[in-house]
Amino acid sequence: MSEPTVITSRDNPLLKRLRVLAQDNTAYRKQGQVWLEGDHLCRALLARGHRPAMAVFTDEAWTQAPHDLRDACDHTVTVPRALMATISGLESPAGVGFVWDLPKTSGLLAGEAAVVLDRLQDAGNVGSILRSAAAFGFGQVLALKGTAALWSPKVLRAGMGAHFALRLVEGLSADDLPALDVPLLVTSSHQGDLLHRAALPWPCAWVLGHEGQGVSEALAAMAAQSVRIAQPGGEESLNAAAAAAICLHASATAPR
Repeated sequence: MSEPTVITSRDNPLLKRLRVLAQDNTAYRKQGQVWLEGDHLCRALLARGHRPAMAVFTDEAWTQAPHDLRDACDHTVTVPRALMATISGLESPAGVGFVWDLPKTSGLLAGEAAVVLDRLQDAGNVGSILRSAAAFGFGQVLALKGTAALWSPKVLRAGMGAHFALRLVEGLSADDLPALDVPLLVTSSHQGDLLHRAALPWPCAWVLGHEGQGVSEALAAMAAQSVRIAQPGGEESLNAAAAAAICLHASATAPR
């Protein structure tokens, strides 16, 4: 393990680039990298067998860091805590962050279980849905145009490491989905088969719609099945992330 590079200037070009990655929702699309801040996200990356391109520690965190984090990559930087605070998007900056090169994906995989996000806007919802997708065996998440940026800092934090277990494809349209070659299932709060009574195909692709508008008419027309979740308590609808978790769990545990 080589000694880290010490940076003490706020105007260092690397720190300027890290600030953009940490605070701009779509900077990853231009830079091809993401900023992963905090022990949990960094360890989640390592647990999936990935290596960061760079590790950044505060001076204090570097002296206390365990070997798995200190030895995570060949390029390590240390900065004063005050400079880490200028990078961080968190109220309490973490002591460590990784820069990771985004994997190159060439498109969706035919015949594989998927989650399709149709213009979901809330970063917390999107990140939570990614966690459910990873937990319940849906290997790819496909975001249609208008969906929150999947690798944005807020979605990354909400995903809690699920990103590293998934194939993520953005910028798709409804016209791309027939290539999946699996049945599309759409959710509705007012019509369709009750989920707990429905015969669910596998593999399949669950289409989850905009928080206010729901699934678009074009996607609804493409669906092989429309499903609703029983709500005996009488609420008008469920939060998008909660509905997704219920639906994906139902698919994961349905008889094959």
